[in-house]
Amino acid sequence: MNKSRAIELLKNNGIWLVGCILYSLGVNCFSIPNSIAQSGITGVAVILNHLFDFPVGTVNLILNIPLLVLMWIFLGRKLVARTLWVTVVLSTALDLTALLPIEYTGDKILAALFCGLLQGAGLGMIMITGATSGGTDIIGRLLHKRWPHITVGTVVMISDAIVVAAGMFVFGSVESGLYAIIMIFVSTKVIDALIYGTGNGKMLMIVTEKADEVAQAMVRSSPRGVSIIPAKGAYTGADKNVLLCVARKHEISGILKTVKSIDDKTFIIVCEANEILGKGFNKTI
Repeated sequence: MNKSRAIELLKNNGIWLVGCILYSLGVNCFSIPNSIAQSGITGVAVILNHLFDFPVGTVNLILNIPLLVLMWIFLGRKLVARTLWVTVVLSTALDLTALLPIEYTGDKILAALFCGLLQGAGLGMIMITGATSGGTDIIGRLLHKRWPHITVGTVVMISDAIVVAAGMFVFGSVESGLYAIIMIFVSTKVIDALIYGTGNGKMLMIVTEKADEVAQAMVRSSPRGVSIIPAKGAYTGADKNVLLCVARKHEISGILKTVKSIDDKTFIIVCEANEILGKGFNKTI
């Protein structure tokens, strides 16, 4: 193993450890004390903990083992090693953080919010490295392998919904599931923010007959590059150019003002760009 590979592995292990601890704190400090239903395999482990007082981490690991075996058989061992290690770290963290005398039993909405925040931060850190904590994600991959028309996301969503519904039944509270929805929503938003960044940008498509002038003005007045794409109007048959540019949200108003100062008859489309990879944006590819 070369030095760079060793450094990357050490870095990833540090990220996984912190991510698993954050996720575990969300479960043990906020979810379990307030009987908030969980999704995924962890949700099943929390239900069994509530019914039989089984340790959540140990049950989480046991439930993941048959899924990991199936993953090894049908998806290849390359994917299993990293998932197995993260699952072991997460399961250990779940049991160890359960020993901490830190439980919040106040406002359940606050509990759901902070549970989602911690779990989203933890899962986001794990996913950033390309790893997964196992669970329903494995089920989704396996079913997608067998039936390609079924997406992984659909399977995960259905599986999580079933587990949350079971949690509502076991806890004997509809509110448990409603708080779970808040928790999952917050968690998803935090994961997206970590993976895609909070500064999601905009994509501008500018149709103008003064492409060169507008492009030069945009380059001079903003730090963003511009691409010129030849185009032809379908109705008039006139040759035009489309300028393509991506920018941060706070830069859009300045760019629009610059464009209008050169050609006030230009046609502009502004779209959301959820993920932008490259110089000046997210460099992780």
